[in-house]
Amino acid sequence: MTDHVEVAIVGAGFAGLGMAIALRRAGRGSFAILERAASVGGTWRDNTYPGVACDVPSHLYGFATHPNPHWSGLFATGAEIHRYLEHVADVEDLGDRLRLSTPLLAARWDATASRWHIDTPSGALTAEVLVLACGRLTEPSIPEIPGLEQFAGPIFHSARWDHATDLSGAHVAVVGTGASAVQLVPRLAETAAHVTLFQRTPAWIVPRGEHPYDDAERDRFATHPEELAALRAALYVEGEARYASRSGDAAASAAAREVALTHLANHVADPALRRALTPDYAFGCKRVLLSDDFYPAVASPAVTLEPSALAAVAGTELVAASGARYTADALVLATGFVSQRQPYAELVTGERGETLAEHWAGGMTSFASTVVSDFPNMFVLDGPNASLGHNSSVLMLEEQAAYAVRALVQRAAASDGVLRVHPDAEADYTAEIARAAATTPWLTGGCRNWYVDRGRLTLLWPGTVDAFRARLARTDGSEFMTTPARRGGEERRPA
Repeated sequence: MTDHVEVAIVGAGFAGLGMAIALRRAGRGSFAILERAASVGGTWRDNTYPGVACDVPSHLYGFATHPNPHWSGLFATGAEIHRYLEHVADVEDLGDRLRLSTPLLAARWDATASRWHIDTPSGALTAEVLVLACGRLTEPSIPEIPGLEQFAGPIFHSARWDHATDLSGAHVAVVGTGASAVQLVPRLAETAAHVTLFQRTPAWIVPRGEHPYDDAERDRFATHPEELAALRAALYVEGEARYASRSGDAAASAAAREVALTHLANHVADPALRRALTPDYAFGCKRVLLSDDFYPAVASPAVTLEPSALAAVAGTELVAASGARYTADALVLATGFVSQRQPYAELVTGERGETLAEHWAGGMTSFASTVVSDFPNMFVLDGPNASLGHNSSVLMLEEQAAYAVRALVQRAAASDGVLRVHPDAEADYTAEIARAAATTPWLTGGCRNWYVDRGRLTLLWPGTVDAFRARLARTDGSEFMTTPARRGGEERRPA
């Protein structure tokens, strides 16, 4: 007999656990969480490279229902966040709902039974509702570089760190200067014989301003939860204020740019190196990075910056796009993730026989950054236009989960128990996003970024968290059709 639940959640990182918490709070207990790995944690379980940490303040990077007074500092380490998520799963008593080491193999909508049929290695299950909480920083992006697979030494992606390989005393090459590289390069520089850093595009980097919390501060947070709540509120306001500089406000962007340039000048004395590390695109066009030790590391004798991409590999020789050649004992790919083309989308088939990947062939689209036409009773967390470049993404996930729970109440009142997003609603929301993003640096700032796909902003929400909350609060259920879609024609939404 096939197992059945009301809600099947795919993924046990922040998004999946956040959805489970929302369901529990709403009194909906029939759900299962499918997780491909052996523990919860998502990206914070998978990323274990030296120096891995969050660049969102720790007291804002957690669930509102699960404040943690014990964070070690203003910015939590990756291991701490992983332990936090394991703690949340324990406190929420999700053990019997978690199906670990159970990857999604396929999910298809069964129109006859009005439910999702889900295949896993341990068997099939059905669910009335499917929640994709698979994240966007899960599948490493491996660049296509001639000869890369024939590199003579150890080679691995930063998100699949090989702890069995001892890099101390080795000549290590790092490809990429994004968020992961900015954290791991200073750590490698401390132990490696030398680090060669291949930089395709420099990043805007501002001071991190790390602040460790001492025992007295952590005790006070634990015994005075109102102080912890006040700190979280203050950090939230600070984060919302950062939106202006990231989104192109002239004065705010100029001020932030000056902070970044001063930070660079304070740590890099060599004018040629400083020029190589100075972006030539608008502040905010790419992800703004936080670091206090990256520039000092790159300016030190321990690191050589190659200001061009890795173009080819021949044995242990690395050929840069500039023509420069280097040798290395080991190669670390800090090259980001497959974020614009969500890998799970190929596994999900909607009511018209189209996969989610096919539906998103021209770039991800949705309504409310959460639901997709032709995929009934399905919710996507941290998918289209649900990411942030200025504040905590956990805040967005919580709003999406709350929207999903409200929709489930509406589903219960539907005659056939099916929520079908009207294509017009998805098209209108996509156009709304396009209008809001049209003049932002993400589209006009002169850089190539992972927020944009085929000329559209598909990953970032072009607004504040307050604006996202307000937008979801305005949804009234009219985005859903009252009768099933018909081939050859669609029901029109009421004007």
